[in-house]
Formats: sequence, structure tokens, C-alpha cells
Amino acid sequence: MKKLVVLGMGVCLVLAFASCKSSESAYKKAYEKAKQQELAEPQVEAPVEVTPVVAAPVTTTKVADTSGVRQEKVTVVSGNEGLKDYSIVAGSFGVKANAEGLKDWLDGQGYHSTIAFNADKAMYRVIVNSFADKAAAAEARDAFKAKYPNRSDFQGAWLLYRVY
Repeated sequence: MKKLVVLGMGVCLVLAFASCKSSESAYKKAYEKAKQQELAEPQVEAPVEVTPVVAAPVTTTKVADTSGVRQEKVTVVSGNEGLKDYSIVAGSFGVKANAEGLKDWLDGQGYHSTIAFNADKAMYRVIVNSFADKAAAAEARDAFKAKYPNRSDFQGAWLLYRVY
């Protein structure tokens, strides 16, 4: 009786492994066929059109004009302690280590950057520079973008109006 049970289990194991092997080889064959088709097709990259951006002239006013500027309450985490009303934000991160990495890179480029934390949104803002008036900040932001035309992340730089 024991011999019959052991023989039955052995037959089941052989059938189980034999069925897995055949399906595995079928998947492998399909993968290799798809890979060959992918390699056979020529890889052509579509040309990217770049549209030049023309900056509109900025007018200065004595009243704090915050249109086109994000208003946030932030606290300085590291870097320059003297943030002014308008700041150029080069990057926003949910992880402090990522913000510190960008700050270190910017400091290596000659900037004196700052990391500020927005507790409401739980975001770390990497600030390139800070200004007392919006016109100077906007001009510096545009110059920053122009200095790094190939960095798409810097093309999204924006102005922050610090709320106290």
C-alpha cells in the first residue's frame, strides 16, 4: 500500500513539473519573438520643436502685487536665514534629502540657496534667491531659467510670496 501511495505521488510530481516546463518555454519563446521584433524595427526619435518664450515687460507698483505668485507660509530649514518677501523657487520636494541634494548642487554653482518648509503642504522648497520686490524677483527668475535652458526642472521655477 505504501509503495502505491509513493508511486502515485511520484507520478503527480512528474506531471506537475512537466506541465510547468512546457508553459515556461512558451512564455520564453513569446518573449524572445517580441524582443527580435523590437530590435528589427528602426528606432526613430521624433524631432522636438522648441518654441521661444518672450518675456512680457514687468511693471513695478508700490502695492504688493502678488498675481502670478504663490503665497505660502514657510519656515527656513537650512541656508540663508534672511528670506525677503519674494523668492525664486527652483524645486519642491516631499523628501528633505532630495531638497538638500538640489541645494548642494546649486551651492556648487555659486548660488547661496535656502531650503524652506511649507507645513500646510508638507513640501520642502529650494529657494535660489530672495528679493524685496516682485519686479527684481521676476527678472532674476527669468535670468535663472535662461542660464539653464536644458534643465526642464528649472524651466518650472516660480515666485513665492512669503506670508508671515
